[in-house]
Amino acid sequence: MSFRPEEVSAILAQELERYEAKLETKSVGTVLSVGDGIARLWGLEDAMAGELLKFPGDVTGMVLNLEEDNVGAVLFGSDKAIKEGDRVERTGRIASVPVGKAMIGRVVNALGQPVDGKGPIGADEFRNIESNAPSVIERQPVKEPLQTGIKAIDAMIPIGRGQRELIIGDRQTGKTAIALDTIINQKGQNVICVYVAIGQKESTVAAVVATLEKHGAMEYTIVVSASASEAAPLQYLAPYAGRGDGRVLHLSGWPRAVRVRRPVEARDRLPRSCRSCCAARRAARRTRATCSTSTRGCSSARASCRTPWAAAR
Repeated sequence: MSFRPEEVSAILAQELERYEAKLETKSVGTVLSVGDGIARLWGLEDAMAGELLKFPGDVTGMVLNLEEDNVGAVLFGSDKAIKEGDRVERTGRIASVPVGKAMIGRVVNALGQPVDGKGPIGADEFRNIESNAPSVIERQPVKEPLQTGIKAIDAMIPIGRGQRELIIGDRQTGKTAIALDTIINQKGQNVICVYVAIGQKESTVAAVVATLEKHGAMEYTIVVSASASEAAPLQYLAPYAGRGDGRVLHLSGWPRAVRVRRPVEARDRLPRSCRSCCAARRAARRTRATCSTSTRGCSSARASCRTPWAAAR
């Protein structure tokens, strides 16, 4: 087989004409130190607060501190594969999660990534995790009831669409059962349910999903899972990732050890004059027997104070 020089030169000329030099720029940084899920980075002067970063080992992080000579980031995964000197890349995207009808029926993590083994989610729209809440004027008024299907609750505690309700109880008292029954009873009610499991065991989340699938409730339900094995920042972001707009029933399942709404509820029950007391700030962490600091006005009126923290020494 013989080659003709003119054919080879013609092919080379065509390839040279098609060649286009493409210049791609990336903003990268270097890991200065890493530990306890926090990484200090150098070289990302143009990083944005809340921006997602790519670390080695397919670990994602988020910019948290913007300082003069370094950037602090939290890691959404294990830091065992990250060491000093590793390269970090910007994504140019603020921490956000996919939204839309494609999310219905899926089990995702706090970043909106599927964890149910059903393939990627074809969502075209994203929403920032930390965003401003709609104003009071933009919100739909609470004018329609939300039936849980449990007669005792619906008769004594009317719940409206748009309200917030808190289920408090000791272990094994049926809190999850009430939430699941409420989701199952929303079938055909034009309500999208979001079940957020934070700090739970993966087996517990799998059992919840199996129960919803058995009753056909996953057709209108989204499950956000941030299990106990996940990094702490993912468990923090899970409630924000599961927030919805419109006709959405949002149920957050916090384990008793990390339920964060208790101090807020306790503070709201205090008289206005006592809300600056240490009881309002540490109601979930300290008891009245160990609380030792209070404001000047509160300490002068302890005898007449009717709150349970009046006996604080």
